[in-house]
Amino acid sequence: MEKHDFVTIAGITKEKILYMIEMAREFEKHPNRDILKGKVIATLFFEPSTRTRLSFETAAQRLGASVIGFADPKITSGTKGETLKDTIMMVSNYADIIVMRHHIEGAAQYAAEVASVPIVNAGDGAHQHPSQCMLDLYSIYKTQGTLENLNIYLVGDLKYGRTVHSLIMAMRHFNPTFHFVAPKELAMPQEYKLYCRENGIKYTEHTAFNDKIIADADILYMTRVQKERFSDLMEYERVKNVYILKNEMLENAKPNMKILHPLPRVNEIAYDVDENPHAYYIQQAGNGLFAREAIFCDVLGISLDDVKNDTTIIE
Repeated sequence: MEKHDFVTIAGITKEKILYMIEMAREFEKHPNRDILKGKVIATLFFEPSTRTRLSFETAAQRLGASVIGFADPKITSGTKGETLKDTIMMVSNYADIIVMRHHIEGAAQYAAEVASVPIVNAGDGAHQHPSQCMLDLYSIYKTQGTLENLNIYLVGDLKYGRTVHSLIMAMRHFNPTFHFVAPKELAMPQEYKLYCRENGIKYTEHTAFNDKIIADADILYMTRVQKERFSDLMEYERVKNVYILKNEMLENAKPNMKILHPLPRVNEIAYDVDENPHAYYIQQAGNGLFAREAIFCDVLGISLDDVKNDTTIIE
């Protein structure tokens, strides 16, 4: 059987995205099943994570699979000099799927080339975060009722933010208008602006961040300034608090507007925003369970029809 990896959002078609959203909807109806009973999922996190790792592990367990792996590379044979290739080939002997997060861009693609089992990319450097993108798409669809013709404002760290890079690629099918809101030091990289132009994606850039700028947003996607991506900590100190979303900035927001954030947040969203009806980032994180259940089934060749006809549902 052909191996199916989930490494990048770039090559996923519009039809596939809508198919995966429909599968996530089925799992939201019935998240507890034994459809993966007897399967083993390995979670290899070479970089820290809370939500991504726990939601992948919860998704595996709620579908009846067992979980092995690590959350701290310091306790692995990598500290003895074992290469990534050898680690992946070894774990392929034990698991049916490998979920991997790594600090090096392209590590997931490399792992997919050497693994004998499907690789699911849980984030590789500042490059891609396709599973986060799927839960973002599911969250946008749930809150807006569509993915088509939306005004999406991406705010904060657009230079290193792998979640916004993935979202741009996925939304190319749905005629979005993007607004890139960032200081010059963290502006959207040229390669992604070129990607927008090549794919007919409309975008505008802003350095100001206020209630008037965001008044036309359907989706306000906030991001954390990622200290771990900076080699110059002085640069980080200059930009870390540039954009902070405050409750009073939402008075003129459109009724349908929702605030997303891949989390964790530091201080880019004030805590009083949590009670605002526009806030959706906690629910967004919850949607990760259903999106990742769908990803597991898809890479194992379990179809939407299989999920709909599944008789292993646990009420």
